[in-house]
Amino acid sequence: MTAPLIPGRARRSVAALGAVSAGLLLLSACDKPTPLATVTVGSSSVSAEAVCVPEGGKKDISIEKTQECLADIKKAKPIEYGRGDTLRLGVEPEIVEHGSTWQPVLDGQPITDQSGNTYRSFPNVDIFATGGQGETPASKLLNIVQFSKDGKPQSVWSFKLKLK
Repeated sequence: MTAPLIPGRARRSVAALGAVSAGLLLLSACDKPTPLATVTVGSSSVSAEAVCVPEGGKKDISIEKTQECLADIKKAKPIEYGRGDTLRLGVEPEIVEHGSTWQPVLDGQPITDQSGNTYRSFPNVDIFATGGQGETPASKLLNIVQFSKDGKPQSVWSFKLKLK
């Protein structure tokens, strides 16, 4: 028995068609990544995708789900923070499009008003200051919460600030 001879050009065409088909199949299975939020301390920077996003075609996440996300430290991206360092927060422009805003939340408490800008800077702050009230924690959970025009939470990004 002999193998049928297929001309080289036909083999290459079939291989190319197969590769394109496989690539399209893989791409169709992927979810679109969420926009990134970035925390910079000194010369160190860490970016993350949202840890909480609307599910099932909804545009917002529930208050209960938002509260769960604000307390979940397991998914938070770590970055070291030294007392008095400048803390810089940035979000991709896509996060503030169409009138959305964002707000930084430290250990469950908002630290500024909502913003429509893509960048905030907090020079020389000591976010680990306790005001004489107990021992300094080793880390703090910093979340960035995106809000729709009508004030409903849309996404949450999580970062763990570790005291140097």
